[in-house]
Amino acid sequence: MKRILAVFVVMSLALSLAGAFGEDEGVTRIVFWHSASEIAGEKLEKYVKEFNDTIGAEKGIFVEAVYQGSYSDASGKMNSLLSAENYSDLPDVMQLDATGKQRYMSASVAYTAQEAFEDHPDDKSDDFFPVALGNWNLDGVQLGLPFATSTTVTFYNASVLDEAPQTFEDIADIAAYYDIEDGIEIFACVPNTPLLANWIGQLGGSVVDGANGSEATATRLDCIDDGTLLSFLESWKALYESGALTNRAASSDEFVSGRLLVMTGSTSTISSLLDRIGGRFELGIAPFIRVNDEAQSGATMSGSCLVMFNHSDARAEAAWELVKYLTSAPVQADFAAATGYIPSRLSAVDEPVWQSLVSDLPIYAAGLEQLTLTPESMRSVTVGPAADFYYTIQDTVSAMLTDDLTPEETLIEMERELNGLLERYLKANG
Repeated sequence: MKRILAVFVVMSLALSLAGAFGEDEGVTRIVFWHSASEIAGEKLEKYVKEFNDTIGAEKGIFVEAVYQGSYSDASGKMNSLLSAENYSDLPDVMQLDATGKQRYMSASVAYTAQEAFEDHPDDKSDDFFPVALGNWNLDGVQLGLPFATSTTVTFYNASVLDEAPQTFEDIADIAAYYDIEDGIEIFACVPNTPLLANWIGQLGGSVVDGANGSEATATRLDCIDDGTLLSFLESWKALYESGALTNRAASSDEFVSGRLLVMTGSTSTISSLLDRIGGRFELGIAPFIRVNDEAQSGATMSGSCLVMFNHSDARAEAAWELVKYLTSAPVQADFAAATGYIPSRLSAVDEPVWQSLVSDLPIYAAGLEQLTLTPESMRSVTVGPAADFYYTIQDTVSAMLTDDLTPEETLIEMERELNGLLERYLKANG
């Protein structure tokens, strides 16, 4: 009797879970994994409710939004399910950052934006900013559509500094021309993969081959022979020797408190920084700091996109409706105005909520202005051993300063370590 009861409970649970998503009583139920928290999370939950109450009600779609923690947490769960071939537990739509691009693309159940556009020829992609859209294109395949689009800019204390620093030399000049109090630091930073991609890109190069891994699988460093890595290392060491650079990662707490004058960071933190500063000083925002006067302006795109998984035709159709809604001009403008992210659509810039914001607070336009200056060729780095690559860059560049290595010695070490990581990854996954 107990065994029969146990079987009944298990079957009932399975049936209830099956009804949680899928097709049920004329309603297609889909699951949306997201990694948005605080203001962004509140907004995303609001958009999902609005979708369910409008388009969803009209088309018989119901979306369940599920917070999955950080991007790395969500990607880790996706990777585990894909490795175990436990496809039924994957969501229908997922907010994905750059670290998950390669694994998603190789998934047999991926329903890419490119496939969706082919299935829906009336839907077009030409209203997206090309740089934002291109960030989610891998090996010529449009994986997803940009949702939370951001870029790295320079934040500075405009109550202390008369002008925005534009280059490394400008930051060095702060130490020479300003009377900096004890306990105040000018600039703290340890380069990592995305920062190095920005500075190498400004100099006209790519960190790795395959257009930073966006057009073909990265196999080696691409910034050695063209001299861009050495040029960056020389300028970085000169900045450190000027006394204006502290060799550690910047803390937004230090910047907000006024103990740090210059910091690079994502445009997605603008609203948060303004709230935390609370009017104690004027927040300045400038384009991402350039290596030198000859370097071009711009910084790679970051943030996240929306990707889909194909569980059934009906659920794929429902997923595409949700993706189109979340990347629509009104939603993109509203989301950007609330957070500091950049509207990913050209038409979103004309939405009243965005126009009103940048009229009252022009600093919110800094990211969008930089996006328009960034060439499409400046791509973020996509490599297999992403985490090891990230920390190796940090460690080797930091060691140049702490161990007083020459830029040439550091170049040799970075070439050996980073190429080694790529070679081992390709051998293990070839």
